Parts: sequence; C-alpha cells; structure tokens
Amino acid sequence: MFMGEYSHTVDAKGRLIVPSRFREQLGDEFVVTKGLDGCLFAYENTEWKALEEKLQALPLTNANARKFTRFFLAGASTCEVDRQGRILIPSVLREFAGIEKEAVLVGVGSRIEIWSKEAWMKANVYDDMEEIAENMEGLGI
Repeated sequence: MFMGEYSHTVDAKGRLIVPSRFREQLGDEFVVTKGLDGCLFAYENTEWKALEEKLQALPLTNANARKFTRFFLAGASTCEVDRQGRILIPSVLREFAGIEKEAVLVGVGSRIEIWSKEAWMKANVYDDMEEIAENMEGLGI
C-alpha cells in the first residue's frame, strides 16, 4: 500500500525524483497516466495490468466506457527509474497535470498521485471532512 506525501522539484528535462519508499514498491519500471482531479496516477505493473483488464472488459458499445478507457490508456507511459531515482514524465502528462517546477507525490493505497504543487494546495483542503465522513457509511467505511 502506498501512503505518505512527498514534495520534489522537476528539473528542466522533466525528470522527477521518486521517493525511495515508493521506488521499493514500484520497482524499476512502472506506468504513469492521466488521473482524475487533474493529477497523474502511477501504478506498479501488477496493479496496472489489473486496471487494463477491467478497462478491456468494458463494453465497446458504451460511449462513456470508450471515453473512460481512452482517457487512461492514450496518455499512459512506462517510466523507468534512473540511477538517481528519477523518472522522465512525458511532456503531454506534465502539461495535463500542470506540473512545471514543483510536484507533490501522494500515496493513496494502490496508486501514487502526482500533482503540481499549486493544484495540490487547492485540492488538499478538508474543511468539509465531517460531512464527507458521515457519507462514507453508505460506502462501507
């Protein structure tokens, strides 16, 4: 399980250091793709294969299923960790997430979310957690 929050800078070539705690679980190669809420999702290969299988099982005749599948697969990229513990995030993914200089990597269970620092600061507001917590009961929490 991925957990924790780490801030790192992105260099001029688009490389980002992956925290060692995350690298231990991700391995030397993993998948980064467009995520929800304006961030990127990073998946360890086994988790990515499971997601791929679920996406492939969606009905081709359903327009929303096609769009959802396209969203995750079109931008997906295999990233390799270099000797300094960095990955090169493709420019199309950096642009999607608005990542320029500073990024925040957040462990959220089966995946890592990669945010621009600005977007993370805007999304990371929990003023309504009491109300959200009350609604979690319906989801089994």
